[in-house]
Order: sequence, then structure tokens, then C-alpha cells
Amino acid sequence: MNKDSNTNFRRQLLAAGALAGSLFLATGLAVPAYAADLLVEAKARGTLRIALEGTYPPFNFKDQKTGQLTGFDVDVARLLAAKLGLKPEFVSTEWSAILAGLSAGKYDVIISQVGITPKREQVFDFSEPYTYSMPQLIVRKNERATYSSLADLKGKKVGVGQGTVFEQQAKAVPGIDVKSYPATPETLQDLAFGRIDVALNDNLMVGYLLKNSPLPIKEGPKVGDVSRMGIPFRKGNPGFKAAIDKALEQARKDGSLKQISLKWFGVDATRQP
Repeated sequence: MNKDSNTNFRRQLLAAGALAGSLFLATGLAVPAYAADLLVEAKARGTLRIALEGTYPPFNFKDQKTGQLTGFDVDVARLLAAKLGLKPEFVSTEWSAILAGLSAGKYDVIISQVGITPKREQVFDFSEPYTYSMPQLIVRKNERATYSSLADLKGKKVGVGQGTVFEQQAKAVPGIDVKSYPATPETLQDLAFGRIDVALNDNLMVGYLLKNSPLPIKEGPKVGDVSRMGIPFRKGNPGFKAAIDKALEQARKDGSLKQISLKWFGVDATRQP
């Protein structure tokens, strides 16, 4: 590198550092001014690129009348982007590829009910949890569901979403015949037609699904432990993590996060039970 190039490079670093410092001061965060951080990139761009499935009601889906994305996750994403001073930019991505897309830098975050698991935490950083839920079974209407745990499903065909935490939980139990699906409607149709014995999904979603489904299916028992849902992003972004956690905490304190949950679920699912 020649002298002129070296001087220009130092100037670019100083300019980036000044921008980072001003942005972190504006958000009340104390992080090194020289850190290359997602918060700096997003602020410079003016947008927060948010991936979601887009076919997962009531969390994120397209309104049939307007064609616009709506749902609990969409409302949370808009709220947090506003608190960060950014415009939300949504990217609809099939669930099975959504984490790979985040690794590849196709978007900044995923706000689509991503369970916080030790395996995922090895690859990504997460915000503090913003939703808590439990696995719940869905069964056919004419069946008596006597299951009390996943272990009771040994020898049964269990339908789950491809790449979901529910798929991982079912596969962890020897003897369960796990059938993975790219989308929930296909799972429920196969359940109604007897191609699988039960479906496993999020308890917050189950009530909504059954309320809006004409299929002969009903709620089954809750099985398993409480799951924590967070917002994943690429590692090495301490400023962004501090900012997103601060925005979530503000949303809890001012009640806006609770109101979104009540709107979609009728209960406050944003605090640990």
C-alpha cells in the first residue's frame, strides 16, 4: 500500500469511527467507536432488513384482502425498527432456508418465531426473548388424545414444520416417525386425511389455526417445555445487540409489546410464564 493509499485508508477508518460513535451516543450505548457493527450499517442504509416466513399465521402472513404482510411478528418488527430509527424492509423466505440466508448476509435479522437453542446460539447471536410458548399437539376431532408427553408418541406419525424446533424435539425421541412439511396447511391436511397421527406446533398458533380451519381437527395436549423466541443476527455485532435489547425493554416498559400480543393472541405471551 503506497503512502497516499495508506492516508486515505486511515481517513476512512476515522470517518467510520466517527459515524459509529455518533450513532452509539444517539442510542445511549457505550461501545467502541471503531467497531464495525450491524447497527452502523443499518443506520447508514436507513433500513432494517427483516426476514420472515410470510406463511405462518397469526405470526406473519399476507392479508388476503390487501396482499400486505401482517401478523404478530410484523407488528413487533415495525415497532422495533421505529425504536431504532429505521424503516423496516421485509423479505419473505421459506423457513427451511431462512437461517442459511441470515448466515449469507441476505438480511440483517429474522423476526419469525425463531427458537433460542444452544445449537443456534453457536452460530448466531440472539436478542432477549420476545415471545414464550409451548409445544402443543393437534389431533383429529374424533380422537381421544391421551398423550401427556412426546414419549407417548412412540410408534406414531408426527407432522412438524421443516427446520423448526418442533422437528428437533420430535426427532430427539426414539420411536417417533417424524414427517416434516414446508408449510403448516399441508401438515393439517395430512392430519385430517389420516396420513399422520398428530401434528406438533406452537400453542399460540394452534388456537388461531383451529379457529380459521374448516378441517375436522382439534387441540391436543401441551407437551414439552416452554420455548423462548428471539431475534437472531450474525455474531460480532455488540452494538446492534445492545440496541435491539434496549428497544425490546422499552417496548415492555411502555406496554406496546404487550398490546401487540393481546391483539393477536388475547394473552400476554411476551413474558415468561
